[in-house]
Amino acid sequence: MRMTRALPGLALVLALAASPLQAAGQPLEGTLKKIRDTGSISLGYRAASLPFSYLSGMFREPVGYSHDLQLKVVEALKQQLGLPELKARYVLVTSQTRIPLVQNGTVDLECGSTTNNPERQKQVDFSVGIFEASTRLLARKTSSIQDFADLKGKNVVTTAGTTSERLLRAMNAREHMAMNIIAAKDHGEAFLMLESGRAVAFMMDDALLHGEMARARTPEIWQVVGTPQSYEIYGCMLRKGDHAFKKVVDDALVATFQSGEINRIYERWFTQPIPPKQLNLNFPMSDALKTLIAHPTDQSAGQLQNMAEDLDDL
Repeated sequence: MRMTRALPGLALVLALAASPLQAAGQPLEGTLKKIRDTGSISLGYRAASLPFSYLSGMFREPVGYSHDLQLKVVEALKQQLGLPELKARYVLVTSQTRIPLVQNGTVDLECGSTTNNPERQKQVDFSVGIFEASTRLLARKTSSIQDFADLKGKNVVTTAGTTSERLLRAMNAREHMAMNIIAAKDHGEAFLMLESGRAVAFMMDDALLHGEMARARTPEIWQVVGTPQSYEIYGCMLRKGDHAFKKVVDDALVATFQSGEINRIYERWFTQPIPPKQLNLNFPMSDALKTLIAHPTDQSAGQLQNMAEDLDDL
């Protein structure tokens, strides 16, 4: 089976890929003008992308790692636009609706668990990367599923409209695996299908799988297995071509990285007990994410891979 290998010389590649941000001082236009004129910003959130963006608490409000970073952008906008009372309006998105809702103006900024890739870059713009993940499998410890080759002829679930769905369908055709691929509407539904026995494995990004495992009724019976089939960089989405707004978003995120506050945010969601069950994902920050934070870029993992291979050829 084919997979995307880990990036060699990632720090150098990221340093070369870091894109210059637009100079300040230009008249307000696009999203920034809309935000100033309305006094509000529309933030896309996910209902069940734990621990990145999900609903929790008595009032079922969005929380999570990506949500915290999204709020850093809101704070920056309050300062730069002189709008201390700027209101955040939350808009629920799914894997299938997130891009159209950004494109049509319903959502100004979506920070969840969205992979930055060249196909999506044709439709929306991405912020600098906020997370690095790999695609693997969640399965019962007592099952025979240890890697992707074990899925032949089996029912496998993933979430509709995700990179994992595309990879799984391509693998099924390429390897003639005769899998029955079930596309669930969201990560929560996908896990329910796995838990109920309708599927033997759930393919998704490793951090999301750990999130589903953490909120399961019996977390100890599940495990994340399998050779990574891709490496993904998550970014926040915004409308394409809105360079001034993208600069504010990128600057706010980079400032959070450079101040070291990103470490506190990461620890809160990945190495400490989190709602709703106060379970700990025990998911330390990877070296790849540390490098991404040290050298912010809005390039996709695939684009960085190509740059690394070009450097290898020099």
